[in-house]
Amino acid sequence: MPLISLKSHELGVTIPPESLGFESTAELLGEPLPWIGQARAEEAARFGLSMAQADYNLFVLGDVGSGRSTLLLQLMQSVAASHPVPPDLCYLHNFQTPEKPQVHLMAPGQGRMLRQLMAQLSKTLEKEIPQRLEGADFKAEKEHIEKVYKVEEAKAYAALDAFGEARHFALYRENGHLVFTLQGDKGRALTEVEARSLPRARRAKIDQAEEELRAEISRFLDQTRPLERAMNVRLVELRRQFVNPLLEQELNAIRTQLTEQSLDGPKLSAYLDQVKVDVLDKLALFTVSDGDEALRLEELEVVLSNYSVNLLVDNEILKGAPAFVDHNPSFRSLFGSIEYQPEEDVLRTDFSRIRAGSLIKANGGFLMLHLRDLLTDELVWDKLRRFTRTGRLQIEDPGPLISPLASVTLVPEALSLVVKIVLIGATQDYYELQEADPEFARRFRVKVDFAESFSASATSYRSSAIFIGHTCQRLGLPHFSNTAVVRLLEDSHREVEDQSRQSAIFARTEALVMESAAVCQSRAGTQVEMVDIDAALQARQRRHDYPDQRLQESVRDGDRLLSLSGKRIGQINGLTQVDLGDYRFGFPVRVTARTFAGSEGLLNIEREVEMSGPIHDKGVLILHSYLSALFAHIAPLALNASIVFEQEYSGVEGDSASCAELFVILSSLSGLPLQQGIAVTGAVNQHGEVLPVGGLNEKIEGFFHICENAGLDGHQGVLIPHRNRRNLMLERRVQTAVDEGLFHIYTAGHVSEGITLLTGVHSGMEADVSTGNYAHDSVLGRAQKSLQVFRRACQLADHPKLAHRR
Repeated sequence: MPLISLKSHELGVTIPPESLGFESTAELLGEPLPWIGQARAEEAARFGLSMAQADYNLFVLGDVGSGRSTLLLQLMQSVAASHPVPPDLCYLHNFQTPEKPQVHLMAPGQGRMLRQLMAQLSKTLEKEIPQRLEGADFKAEKEHIEKVYKVEEAKAYAALDAFGEARHFALYRENGHLVFTLQGDKGRALTEVEARSLPRARRAKIDQAEEELRAEISRFLDQTRPLERAMNVRLVELRRQFVNPLLEQELNAIRTQLTEQSLDGPKLSAYLDQVKVDVLDKLALFTVSDGDEALRLEELEVVLSNYSVNLLVDNEILKGAPAFVDHNPSFRSLFGSIEYQPEEDVLRTDFSRIRAGSLIKANGGFLMLHLRDLLTDELVWDKLRRFTRTGRLQIEDPGPLISPLASVTLVPEALSLVVKIVLIGATQDYYELQEADPEFARRFRVKVDFAESFSASATSYRSSAIFIGHTCQRLGLPHFSNTAVVRLLEDSHREVEDQSRQSAIFARTEALVMESAAVCQSRAGTQVEMVDIDAALQARQRRHDYPDQRLQESVRDGDRLLSLSGKRIGQINGLTQVDLGDYRFGFPVRVTARTFAGSEGLLNIEREVEMSGPIHDKGVLILHSYLSALFAHIAPLALNASIVFEQEYSGVEGDSASCAELFVILSSLSGLPLQQGIAVTGAVNQHGEVLPVGGLNEKIEGFFHICENAGLDGHQGVLIPHRNRRNLMLERRVQTAVDEGLFHIYTAGHVSEGITLLTGVHSGMEADVSTGNYAHDSVLGRAQKSLQVFRRACQLADHPKLAHRR
């Protein structure tokens, strides 16, 4: 393949603005926003979201800024709109085991109705029950029951009183207790002193009479207590009789409205039956009593609160299934929580303090989570794994409460949930998960792989323009002209270093849209033009290029040595790229080599001082293999060769300098100088083929800027791999300089073409390597001659007597 000098039109893409079919992005607002360049991902996402079976959750791979979260959320919401609205979820008091609240499923909107009806029931009971139990009819029935008891009790008391009087004791009631006193002959109560002064015989009779009276009192109580219990039972039945119709009426009204709408109809009906039983058991709390009124009201409030409804999920306003993203999936926010209230040195809670998490709220729909957020908390990760395995969620505390107070805990009934999880993660995360936790990975059977770039076409250009138009509308920015869109498209090509592909990282495009619009608005423009984008790009570069500028200044000030003209033996300018994460730039570095007679072979000084990475070391070893093959006919090579990157102190990685290293070695061996105005980049394989490298545009522009600052002389340029041609997306200054003949871009497919360009001497590599028939005036012929001299020198050093014989 002959050496090629590229023309300016080959250094980037040319997109005629009129080919876009619009004058302004404002004309594109009526067109829907497509998944630009992500047809494969869209197809996988739609498949996963449509699969109703378990374990078909989605794992979305891709780079940050590719639109994976935004596009998936939009698609989730779109698909969810066609799904039925899921049921409401309620927690109700469990009358048998209060620490285990019961969950109830209600038709959408019926949970709110149940809550309202139960709240109204409590108000009705609090108001109507006292009225019924204090009405004239109830009082009349109550008085009749009490009168019957009092008559029977009076008869028994009269007999007891007569019994005591016959034994000189007076009976009377005091605070519900029977009290008796000893009476004298005149009917006056005797004091204790007077009773002790009586004769012993008299006192003995009194003691006997007292024992008899106590026994009679016991018989009295045994006789009246059943009567009192019977009265109380009849009073309880009377209260129930008066309140039961009210309860039946109110609860039947609730049943009529809700049990048919409840997905747990029998369960709800049983709960209402339990409410009825509980109310009838607590009727005494609804009326004023002779006891502590404040305590009664407090107890009544607790009873009524048990009839409330904890509406965990209310889907009344939904038009389809839920679909949203949890940006902060902590244990409580994701799985729900139980709140506690300190009361008298105890943390108390009840069913009304159970709170829903995003998993519960997403029941019947879709939930998006970011993997990195989940992995920060091991408890969250473990519980999510259990949920994906069982589909059941137990609301619980993440661990023991960190509190010196004792606590009353709940164990709510577990929830059976159906949630399609969309997990967002990096490509590396996906494969690490596959290896580290295959069981969990099996729950995410749908892989949605977002591409980092896509093939450019007229369709992709228009889709990108639609995205720009929608972004302007969403952010309230001025629209873009077709020439401005062309400039954005060119930047998209440059981002992936490919004339045939565009970048799928639309976050960068969106940021450039905002920055360009700001430039436009600062000049009071109404439409963003190409000059605004250029200004925004220059401003962005200005914010990040300080390290680049300092390196260029070091060349200008003579601190960093570079030769940009003339010829030097064993010296060339290699092209490197510096990647700071938020900014990349290219910079030339001098590569030098020295060769001597010896047996150590190729010495990589960077490797010796541990300043080179494994890829660079691999490149040097490949280079050594190629050199050995070139001169296999005189093997073993009697060669000591050292290669160094001059003034490079931060380490070297990558194999893009392999060509430069080969050229300086051949130059040193052949004694032929290399042109210093042509910088080199490219990897080389064991057959001398030049392989493509990355960071090409930054490397070329970095050398161009150095040459431009020093003054372009028309002989400067770069030598790049021929296979890198489609990766060229150079800035306009470089293209203009190439068009004017001030700068040159050469491409080579084989190292023979490069060494010929740099030395101006035929390489000689087309000769038969096995015979070593290199032309004596070629590069390899001269290098071969030096190697033969090195070999003789080594032989003489090993056998000095040979020199005397000669």
